[in-house]
Amino acid sequence: MLGNLDNEVIFKKAFTDKIVFKAFVRDILGIEVEVEKIETEKKFEPKIGYVDFELDIFAETVDKRICIEIQRIEYDHHFDRFLHYFLMLIAEQQKNSKEYNIERTVYVIVVLTAPYKISEKNGKPILDELLLLHLNPQTLQGEIRELYGHQFVCLNPNHPNSETPKQIRDWLDLIYQSIHSPERPVLNTQNEGIKKAMELISFENLTPEERTKAKNKEAAKIVLTKERMAEKIEIAKSLLQTSLSNQEIAKHTGLTLEHIKQLRTEKE
Repeated sequence: MLGNLDNEVIFKKAFTDKIVFKAFVRDILGIEVEVEKIETEKKFEPKIGYVDFELDIFAETVDKRICIEIQRIEYDHHFDRFLHYFLMLIAEQQKNSKEYNIERTVYVIVVLTAPYKISEKNGKPILDELLLLHLNPQTLQGEIRELYGHQFVCLNPNHPNSETPKQIRDWLDLIYQSIHSPERPVLNTQNEGIKKAMELISFENLTPEERTKAKNKEAAKIVLTKERMAEKIEIAKSLLQTSLSNQEIAKHTGLTLEHIKQLRTEKE
């Protein structure tokens, strides 16, 4: 039985292992890396852009040319947060106003373990398994100029796509099945990274301390989820006093349309 990769303790145990980390980066980004230290809860001093943000998993390659951050998200976030992390890792290299060179390539990989609840500006829902952002300029003819190698990758196994490359599919399957079918996972154990991750998060290989920490994280998540729901409901109740439609209130709060209708009925 596998531990749940939706759990922060389990996720960090797997992806801070060098074999797993290197294989994951190779399969997702297509690059081979060598790292000495893999950090968790990484912060920068002084703060960047007056924002005190924390990175789940962070590593720099031994040649100091590449820095990679892996962020696990178990609930839906606005993409502004992901973009902020990405850009701040680039900005962090600007140690003073006289230095404008960005010496290290920045890669950010975000793993979402819940379906998206956000939509595009035109209202179309986002249902993509793999999203990519490259910071390179292009001509009017659409020709890309390779000036920067920075990449942002967003993975969400809850929206499967048949065109997702096999090496990426292996990791998405690992994440999804650890959450939804941990007792009988069907995974590609020919991939050394996948095999190692399975061994690390196997329930029988978790120490008593790790099991306790994982349970505590789950309990804290339940409390936090209830608090967020209560906050959303209060916001929705306030918005019901305005001229906004049920659809608009649902979009602003993240609550379902059915929930908004129920609140309106209760109010009336």
